Amino acid sequence: MRLGFMGTPDFSVPALQALIEAGHEIVAVYTQPPRPAGRGYKLKNSPVHEAAVSAGIEVRTPKSLRTTESIEAFIALGLDCAVVAAYGLILPEAILRAPRYGCINIHASLLPRWRGAAPIQRAIMAGDSETGIVTMAMDAGLDTGPMLLREVAPITPQTNGGSLHDQLAEIGARIIGPTLTGIEAGSLIPTPQPSLGVTYAHKLTREDCWIDWKRSAVEIERQVRALSPFPKAWTSFGGEEFKVGASQLEARQGNPGELLDDKLLVGTGKGAIRVQALQRPGKAMMDAASFLRGYPMPAGGSFAL
Repeated sequence: MRLGFMGTPDFSVPALQALIEAGHEIVAVYTQPPRPAGRGYKLKNSPVHEAAVSAGIEVRTPKSLRTTESIEAFIALGLDCAVVAAYGLILPEAILRAPRYGCINIHASLLPRWRGAAPIQRAIMAGDSETGIVTMAMDAGLDTGPMLLREVAPITPQTNGGSLHDQLAEIGARIIGPTLTGIEAGSLIPTPQPSLGVTYAHKLTREDCWIDWKRSAVEIERQVRALSPFPKAWTSFGGEEFKVGASQLEARQGNPGELLDDKLLVGTGKGAIRVQALQRPGKAMMDAASFLRGYPMPAGGSFAL
């Protein structure tokens, strides 16, 4: 098929590579413009941008797709289909309608649960036992289009945001090919999303990453896993900010935020958790034992509430 691809982060790259390997003609890749990054704030291309350049594919980085110029340039590509994976820009109806078979989105949840920007982290934080990938025929709504193919992925007590991200990216790459084949053959019929069970995965904020020690240990442990390795849960001790990379539930009880021993056992609103990895500003994430050798946190101290 004659395709356009629209994506930006690491999550999108496996799907782009799968389409290239399958022999589709990808005439243009759309991605977010380069952003300042690193200590020098030099402009840095997105992961999809770099993958497209390596494959010799034309890259387009419009700041908006709502301008007449952007819409006309997209229509002129004469696409059979556009594949969208975590692109980051809203597609106006003129673009949604332009390809012969429309625009197909690779969404990282089992729709209609977790429509929106952060479905991977929200699923773990909510304690879901499973999630997955759905390919969806896009419409003008927020992840409201009819579903095409889906594949389920379990969420275990060991699953964190990074491992689930990688697993779902692989699933998306695996099922986008059969999705396109089924659409072209007319054998894959879009299924409307159920009206029940709709939830929204709102974009993560700094407040979402703040550890409220008054919450239960179960909720905090899920929060830490969901936000690891990025953007990471954070807390404060002695006026200094720390990021928490891993934690474990323990059957103890103490005051919320209180250090119950000298090995980072922390009381919560219900139960306790053992902090297993901690990071100071400007430093690398360290396991608890290594961290405590350079920064002791004795029993009786407290993380900020």
